[in-house]
Amino acid sequence: MTSKLLSWSGGKDAAWTLHAMRQRGDDVVALLTTVTEGYERISMQGIRREVLHAQAEATGLALIEARIPPQCDNATYEASFAQALTQARERWAGIDTIAFGDLFLADIRAWREALCGRLGWRIETPLFGRDTAPLAREMHAGGLRARLCCVDTQQLDARFAGRAFDATLLAELPDGCDPCGENGEFHTLVHDGPMFRAPLRVREGDTVLRDARFAYTDFALAQDG
Repeated sequence: MTSKLLSWSGGKDAAWTLHAMRQRGDDVVALLTTVTEGYERISMQGIRREVLHAQAEATGLALIEARIPPQCDNATYEASFAQALTQARERWAGIDTIAFGDLFLADIRAWREALCGRLGWRIETPLFGRDTAPLAREMHAGGLRARLCCVDTQQLDARFAGRAFDATLLAELPDGCDPCGENGEFHTLVHDGPMFRAPLRVREGDTVLRDARFAYTDFALAQDG
């Protein structure tokens, strides 16, 4: 069986992709995550690095970090990503496939395919083409638990930041908002689900507005006692 990587955002789509891959018998050996230096958070999602590492431990998988500077240009991102793939190949000889949690944005998928192809890698997108409304309900019904950690306030009201990704939230999303946030309306932090060996205990912190647009809700690992 050929080993595979999974691009891990810390959110529901990546987590459900891992679940789907395991259900079909894929040998996923590691997660690859882009981390912004200085902030020490997952790029885009804004998830703390300590939470990322707890997620990786909960999946039982190795974690490879592609580290990038703030305000990273595309060339720097691609170089960091290529270096991370090289690390994977040094550890797992012959590995040549990385999966992504893309749902329906064909241009993003084509860009990933072109980038990885230049680097000698294949991509897979197990959830691509799924209807996101039933997919969102399937995720929650299947035990996935997540919180909205980032909201694009140009597409969705900031009051949704920090909310649980559940049936109530799905019912309250405005018309035109994708139920999975595939157009960038929101990003999530997964803290439980069938892809985890044990749930993560997280506590909600402050919500801050960045770039006069993105409402980020901070989540940290809850401490015992």
